[in-house]
Amino acid sequence: MGRLLRLLLILVVLALLGLIGYAYSGFMTPETREITEPVDLDGD
Repeated sequence: MGRLLRLLLILVVLALLGLIGYAYSGFMTPETREITEPVDLDGD
């Protein structure tokens, strides 16, 4: 039972490290675009 928990813990740590590496690699950057909208300012 101890070996199974140790293996599971190692797999979880490796999965987290892989996710962090993938996030820092630049593949998870959002698509950016400029949006302009006119604003009506009613000062009355």
